[in-house]
Amino acid sequence: MSETAVIIEREGPVGLIGFDNPPVNAASHALRVGLKEGIDAFAADAGVKVIALYGVGRSFVAGADIREFGKGRKEPLLNALITEIEALDKPVVAICHGYALGGGLELALGCHTRVAIAGLTVGFPEVDLGLLPGAGGTQRMPRLTGVTAALDLIPTGKRIKADEAVALGLFDTLTDGDPRTVAVASGQAVIDGTLATRRTCDLSVDVDPEVIAAAKAKAAAKGKLVAPMKAIEAVAAARLPIAEGLAEEVRLFQECLAHPQRAALVHAFFAERAVAKIPEKDATPREVASLAVIGGGTMGSGIATAALIAGLPVTLMEVSDEALARGRGTIEKNLAGALKRRKLTEEKHDAALARLTTTTAVDALAGADLVIEAVFEDMDVKKEIFRKLDAVMEPGAVLASNTSYLDIDAIAAETGRPADVLGLHFFSPAHIMRLLEIVVAEKTAPEVVATGFALAKRLGKVGVRAGVCDGFIGNRILSHYRKVADYLVMDGASPQEIDSALEDFGFAMGPFAVADLAGLDIGMMTRKRLAPTRDPRERYVPIADRICERGWFGRKTGQGYYLYGDREGPNPAVAGIIEEERAEAGITPREITDDEIVERYMTAMIAEGARVLEDGIAQRPVDIDAVFLFGYGFPRFRGGPMFYADTIGAAELVRRIETYAEDDAFFWRVPPLLARMAADGTTFADLDERA
Repeated sequence: MSETAVIIEREGPVGLIGFDNPPVNAASHALRVGLKEGIDAFAADAGVKVIALYGVGRSFVAGADIREFGKGRKEPLLNALITEIEALDKPVVAICHGYALGGGLELALGCHTRVAIAGLTVGFPEVDLGLLPGAGGTQRMPRLTGVTAALDLIPTGKRIKADEAVALGLFDTLTDGDPRTVAVASGQAVIDGTLATRRTCDLSVDVDPEVIAAAKAKAAAKGKLVAPMKAIEAVAAARLPIAEGLAEEVRLFQECLAHPQRAALVHAFFAERAVAKIPEKDATPREVASLAVIGGGTMGSGIATAALIAGLPVTLMEVSDEALARGRGTIEKNLAGALKRRKLTEEKHDAALARLTTTTAVDALAGADLVIEAVFEDMDVKKEIFRKLDAVMEPGAVLASNTSYLDIDAIAAETGRPADVLGLHFFSPAHIMRLLEIVVAEKTAPEVVATGFALAKRLGKVGVRAGVCDGFIGNRILSHYRKVADYLVMDGASPQEIDSALEDFGFAMGPFAVADLAGLDIGMMTRKRLAPTRDPRERYVPIADRICERGWFGRKTGQGYYLYGDREGPNPAVAGIIEEERAEAGITPREITDDEIVERYMTAMIAEGARVLEDGIAQRPVDIDAVFLFGYGFPRFRGGPMFYADTIGAAELVRRIETYAEDDAFFWRVPPLLARMAADGTTFADLDERA
């Protein structure tokens, strides 16, 4: 036999096929070849009465091999192999531990009985990549569990644990033990008749059209994703004879494969891994055994919560006992929420809370390995804090600022250890949002950058390397394209029309709803800070200022662009403010379509993204995509702004900008990078490949 990613051996009458393809036994070509060789050999061996499949290491089979994405498919194909296994005269038992996901779970469903080892997680994550299970999952699961259970897992990507899988009928029995040992014992149990076997394809299932219609309505309400709808159609095909149902599954799978959403979702999947490739990747991170957080407001409390959940001891500092009590209360509320959502057990919840220490004395932070300043955006306050930290922190401690906009170089210059200083820009709520911009100042040491990425990984965040400028990657780009929304309001659209158009495009919330959620006073503070540097040629829209002057800051005050509480809906008074400002500026409002809203908004986002790349603030286009996917609610099925830019094309983007510049030549300027790309026909994907 050829060298493969499997172990093929016999234990008496039990033929064993062990998957050994680290790290997670992905269903690679090598694994499929080995499985095929093992099945063929044991099928021809009269001494083998039963075949048992199991996983070596961490998992049974945790899905497809992502390294094969985008490459030609090589036989044996998994769907044909599973059908061959199901048709064997000799019984085949699947022993699943760790993870059995996607194709791994489909392989198990094609076996004649399934044994789950405690701790197993199963599911069909294909929809997260814009696909559906293409190796029989949509046909075999309904036959085992019924349609309702199948619709709960397959179109959603939901994962479940072993006990639930057994309760649903997806697995036949639950046990403990080493997978190989269980495989031998289970094989013998099949021979002895104490473990029953059957072919899933021989089962039938009733498919209620009303249940299918309800599932489609539920999927449609969640957005414009194609794969969940196709997956529901595939499950509905389980009413057909198995061969016809499998053919329909393949047809629907191919439709998903050809759809643009699939490429965008795969790009988003890989983006999370690509951003970890940084110039400092070979540097050794400093040990972080304890953390300190300065500031017990919403952001500081969220950061502390994330660290506590990750198992780190945290010291929280505030200026007064009253502020500390509020901060501790917020953390307790956050942890209680995690407990309620089952992100924490009672034991882990109590242990996390026990790791929290509070203080009003900066000296009490001295023993922390990393301290994160998370006070409000005031440069003088931050500089004072870093001068104090410089005096009390031990040598080698990492000093980080959670600033959203301010100059990390200027903050680092207040210390005698600028190499130890970096930005760690969390996104609110910090214990939930996954993005962490790791801002590298001019003198930040490589091992300090590596420490930031190690912390991001420990906290379950997606760390993205950013350079120093006003707003770094995300907020710098946001500050540019957000102006377009204000311009569109002045020119004729309502805030609600803009929000609706962009939500229809795929954003979770439109820009005006987001502004209300964040607090309109936050934006006002930024505008005031930047006012002295504003170019007189820049078009300025004062509508938000007029709203803030009335004390309306959004959700926190019960009204902003929208009304909250008992008066849900658009704030009618804002329409009057808009009319007044249009009249003051001499603007006659015009009709603006949803397509124009999206095109102008996205073109501005992409243009500033190109400038961020030119300036070296982001290393690669994929870094920008990751920032917006994980921090700004960019629709995942569109891949990120720079991926989306390639679907438009550089030449078209340049044409748009030049057209818009006829009315506003200051704002609408073609970035040199985009002009070069339009001239030579290159894409942002090309830049990612070269990086």
